[in-house]
Amino acid sequence: MKTAVVVVIVVVVIVAGVGIAFAAKRRKEAAIAARRREADETRDLAKVSQLEADRQSAEAEERAARSKREALAAEQQQLAAAHSRSSAQDLQTRADEIDPDT
Repeated sequence: MKTAVVVVIVVVVIVAGVGIAFAAKRRKEAAIAARRREADETRDLAKVSQLEADRQSAEAEERAARSKREALAAEQQQLAAAHSRSSAQDLQTRADEIDPDT
């Protein structure tokens, strides 16, 4: 009878140990799975942030190009205005040279 009790106690201890080990393994696997999910979510957030940064960069480049085009157009317009002023001055000078009353 004592042997049977000892065998039952040993079996219970072994089963309890296996149960504890199994539970610990499941907890560890659950923690690893949770960390993987968190890593995936973080990667997704990083990708979204990267796409937003790329979009902002493209907008900035587009704005800079537009600004440069406008600056070149303004410079071209100033040159045309200077040419028109010069032509008007030349015509005025020619008119003064031709006018017999001046």
